[in-house]
Amino acid sequence: MEQDKIGKFIAKLRKEQNLTQDELAKKIGVTDRAISKWENGRGMPDISLIKPLCDELKITINELLSGEKLNKTNYQDKFEENILNTIKHSEKKINKIKLIFKTTISFILLCFIIFITLFLVDINRIKNNKPVLFSTWGYTYTPAIDLHEKEIEIAINDYLSEKLDSESTHHKNEKGFASFRIYLLNEKKKNLHYEIYAWVLEEKYYLENNELKKDSGSSIPYKFIVEFIDDKYIVTDSRIPRDGNLYKADMANIFPRSVRNDMNKVYMDGTIEKLELNIQEQVKLYFHK
Repeated sequence: MEQDKIGKFIAKLRKEQNLTQDELAKKIGVTDRAISKWENGRGMPDISLIKPLCDELKITINELLSGEKLNKTNYQDKFEENILNTIKHSEKKINKIKLIFKTTISFILLCFIIFITLFLVDINRIKNNKPVLFSTWGYTYTPAIDLHEKEIEIAINDYLSEKLDSESTHHKNEKGFASFRIYLLNEKKKNLHYEIYAWVLEEKYYLENNELKKDSGSSIPYKFIVEFIDDKYIVTDSRIPRDGNLYKADMANIFPRSVRNDMNKVYMDGTIEKLELNIQEQVKLYFHK
């Protein structure tokens, strides 16, 4: 089927009818871009549009498919030729649809295989009690605390206690307390190097006339670096976001997106309340109150 020839034929007949592309398009219920596409040989009218188009151009379907006016002598020959060309054109369209279908199915299967592979890798890490950042699911998984993680928690607690004790005090018997929630424990080197993302609540208390009073407090997100050195876990570094206009940028640089999303709920999901209760227990034990 010669699309270029048919397109030029449509354009010629349209002009003979003194019709613009837009006017012809409105008569048969299509857009002027469709008419332009046909006339430039970049497509053919849908089968449902062929009869209305022929009626407007005052030609037969056989003439449209031939791309020329026909006389009685060659009408039958062209008719048979057009039938064969139409069958071939239809077969090409069917084959194209089959190819698109096969490509789509192959892509879906590939995505499914990748998804299952990631899932199995994550499941394997869970079984081995390793922390997993689920890119597949969009949330973090923290495994049940084992011996190493318990020791890491102790190391963080010691680090925070030493930090608070080293800070200047305003009262003679002032003492600082800390409580934290770990959001993600990221193992960089098996049992040797960890990145821990946590929210830390710190408060300072003192006794005055045998009455317990609060001096100060802070609620801060932390990134801790914990390493296994000389047979024990110690915090070798820590980072917190800066205040003011730098806070948002620092949060994005320091914390993974999933951790940031969870930390955004820290004042709504009961985290602060639980940390506060833990500090109050520490305060009572220390001051015997």
